[in-house]
Amino acid sequence: MRRLATVFLSGPDQWAPEAEDLMARKHHLVEAAGLTALDGRGERPTEADRSELAARAIYADALQRLRSADALIANLTPWRGVGCDPATAFEAGFAAALGKPVFAYLNIMTEDEVEVRERVDMLFGATLDEDGLWRDGDGAEIEDFGLPESLMLWAEARRFFVVVTPDPLHDVSGVELCLDAMRLYAE
Repeated sequence: MRRLATVFLSGPDQWAPEAEDLMARKHHLVEAAGLTALDGRGERPTEADRSELAARAIYADALQRLRSADALIANLTPWRGVGCDPATAFEAGFAAALGKPVFAYLNIMTEDEVEVRERVDMLFGATLDEDGLWRDGDGAEIEDFGLPESLMLWAEARRFFVVVTPDPLHDVSGVELCLDAMRLYAE
């Protein structure tokens, strides 16, 4: 195994309430594990500079930091729906394509939310059709492998942790679990 020195923290955390405090806590955990923490946060554009050009600069800057990391920890907690933040999914796929190990966690409030199908059912309804396939309220097939996230994100993660917590937006125990798994991976 190669030595891991830097880890990219991916997730919707930068948009969460008290984002600065949350990101500081996560960086502290990574640094306490003897690693350097990186993330996609760059300089925030001013309200007057929220343009396509500014968006492309933020994108390029975040990907440069991701390229320089040795591994990625992805917060796949459902964000504004049944699945993870789309940017986090992109960053996890990008890291995987670069050959970087991906470690992931997902925070939920109850065990009823563990599987994607259950979360779809809670939000949109789900029925079992005559062929034994689960379908959402629109009749679209639900990916149902009994997994906490899409099979592509779940299968790529070296370790995937599901954390039941009363505070899914702010709980950082998934980061700690991923750091422990990274330590074992590097040995």
